[in-house]
Amino acid sequence: MGQTSSQLKPIALTSGEPASVAPEITSKAWATLKNEASATFFLIGDADYFAARAAAAGFPLPVTRITRLGEASSHFQSSLPILHRPLATHPTPGIIDGKTAPAVIAAIDQAVELALAGEVSAIVTNPIQKAALYSAGFKHQGHTDYLAYLAAGHGHAAQEVMMLVAADLRAVPVTVHIPLKDVAAALTQNLIVAQGLAVAKGLKKYFGISAPRLTCTGLNPHAGENGAMGREEQTIIAPALKQLRDAGINVSGPVSADTAFHEEARAGYDAILCMYHDQALIPVKTLDFHGGVNVTLGLPFIRTSPDHGTALGIAGTGKANAQSLIAALRLASEMAANARG
Repeated sequence: MGQTSSQLKPIALTSGEPASVAPEITSKAWATLKNEASATFFLIGDADYFAARAAAAGFPLPVTRITRLGEASSHFQSSLPILHRPLATHPTPGIIDGKTAPAVIAAIDQAVELALAGEVSAIVTNPIQKAALYSAGFKHQGHTDYLAYLAAGHGHAAQEVMMLVAADLRAVPVTVHIPLKDVAAALTQNLIVAQGLAVAKGLKKYFGISAPRLTCTGLNPHAGENGAMGREEQTIIAPALKQLRDAGINVSGPVSADTAFHEEARAGYDAILCMYHDQALIPVKTLDFHGGVNVTLGLPFIRTSPDHGTALGIAGTGKANAQSLIAALRLASEMAANARG
């Protein structure tokens, strides 16, 4: 038998950008979840800095430095367990400092090592500020491809897929952080097929959906209207969907994006493949702006993240909304329980 959610190993939460709202939302998340044993987590970061920042923002955060992960569950109800990684400097809220970059990257590295060793049930990542990391040699677009890079470095092939979760919607942008003018050229049959296979596998393993139903949007208005508004649906998307069906995946489309996200339409699929970033992100943020979660499928471990950035403009004010981090931690726990159930 698999482990119940209360028996799962703790979740590793990375520090993210120290000057961001991470200390505040981490404190709020702990205060909300401290009595939920299934969502026990520990932080990899600077214990002194996080405690000081949370207190200054009006959200006191009792912390306990731990050296063994087995200590996390015994401390979680009364304090946030922290694997202490001191920062080279304690930045002012809202002002990034490149000296903190090595510790931020090291926290991600350590979380991945723990996940691959089976020491944690999942990784949840606080938002990073890439501009601050480039000075330390960071050469990746962001968390997602860096996590895949780390997995590959440990001998694990990864087909990383970004899936945004909000309410009853799971939306996957097939192309992500590229200019809109470059989307058509980046969209390939192989890319759609690879992401469709990874999504179907992830829904089975982590969401308990035995027979996933996928749908796929078109790239052009009205899904191209049989070529009148573009031919990518006929030359790229439809052949990819046929290949997925031939592989046993239940997938429909391409459908017009403007009719794909209303309540009745959402009832007809478990996840939707979208052709570009905003096609997926706009409906997700409309449905649940504060509570959306970023899930990375296709990795050899579970990873979720808040669906927002560093919010440097409100860092230190106490105004940051922690709902997305709370949802990310809860969803990571649910995914881990499903994977072991």
